[in-house]
Amino acid sequence: MACVILTPQECITQKVTLTYQYSSIRFHFYIIRKGIRVPKNSILEESIRIDQFQVNAHLIVRDLNCRKGMKHFESESEGSNQTVSTQSSLINGLPDDIALTCLARIPRRYHSLLKCVSRTWRDLVCSKQWQSYREKHNLTETWIYALCKDKMEQLCCYVLDPNLPKKGWKRIPDLPPHCLKRKGVGFEVLGKNIYFLGGCGWIEDATDEVYSYDASRNAWTEASPLSTARCYFACESMDDKMYAIGGLGSKSSDPHSWDTFDSNTNTWTSHMDPNVVPEIEDSVILNGKIYIKCGSSAVSSHVYAVVYDPLNGTWQHADSDMVCGWRGPAIVVEDTLYVLDQSSGTRVMTWRKDRREWEAFGRLSAVLTRPPCRVVGIGKKIFVVGKGLSTVVFDVDKAANVDGVLVTTSVPKLPASDDDVISCKSLSL
Repeated sequence: MACVILTPQECITQKVTLTYQYSSIRFHFYIIRKGIRVPKNSILEESIRIDQFQVNAHLIVRDLNCRKGMKHFESESEGSNQTVSTQSSLINGLPDDIALTCLARIPRRYHSLLKCVSRTWRDLVCSKQWQSYREKHNLTETWIYALCKDKMEQLCCYVLDPNLPKKGWKRIPDLPPHCLKRKGVGFEVLGKNIYFLGGCGWIEDATDEVYSYDASRNAWTEASPLSTARCYFACESMDDKMYAIGGLGSKSSDPHSWDTFDSNTNTWTSHMDPNVVPEIEDSVILNGKIYIKCGSSAVSSHVYAVVYDPLNGTWQHADSDMVCGWRGPAIVVEDTLYVLDQSSGTRVMTWRKDRREWEAFGRLSAVLTRPPCRVVGIGKKIFVVGKGLSTVVFDVDKAANVDGVLVTTSVPKLPASDDDVISCKSLSL
């Protein structure tokens, strides 16, 4: 089975081909600009309008070996203006499981086009069934989302498709207006949703409000509020749960509290532990545990970290030899902890657990990086994102050094932008 998608801008010169064999049948799926020659044996034609282009969706079903047994696929649809949404099946004349097998293999960057074909397809692309199928068959693709602050001190959000780095970062529109001026907002991914949590203003107390961005629907909604109002706190997700830890709260908030969100029940639960402190600098998940780097206390300049084990629900102090080298944004790749040390230039450090010591992995070019930077990992690659969304990428397995400087690839930064990057997360669909 082969699926071919053409965007309106690419319909003349480019094709994206996916191959999948189902029995002896080959499928070709096209989204083609009006005026382009339609392939023969079309059994479904749907006209829609995308970006002022008249687009036709055509499904061509051809039997490779047993054409006589597939005569029912050769019938024409009843009128060229009949829409997919009026049919009970995803694709007229095909079982839904075969249609799903075909459609789910279309790259994520074309999902917005699929949603334009019909209401039925839109509902499918936004459904849990679609997400589950792509996860089960290793079809998900991971994009990077960055929470930034612009020169007007307003929050903004951008997305990057790592498979198309030359196209750069794209701004996500329609952020909830209540969030735009907030400070200390939590930014976390759970499932196919991105969450904006809590935050405060210059004269506003911390809030418990939570907003959710559904990446499949490209839509914002208000979500279940935090158990405790917070700002400048740690936020992590693991095993279908999201954690909001420490930070500053309202006058009535306990500074040693933390909240957990269960996506199955859509509820928050509040907890208390004296090891949780309000001064949070960074957090990371390592070996199934949440590590929280705490700020310096008023009494001592000593920096320490606490670690949460979800298996027994307890907090403990992390080992000091690991904490002493945690001097910047941290990311875990292939169960190895990497830290971006920006205290003197920009260099990557890695924690060698077997030797209980930190080791220099390599420096990043001062020409390509614009600190302060944040880090995010996809597979074996680390993305370092700085001011203006200037981005450098390196593979931890294939990274080469030239005079101590890591050889990297880069993503074009936003033109004439000095947006500060607050946080970066990855989301798979």
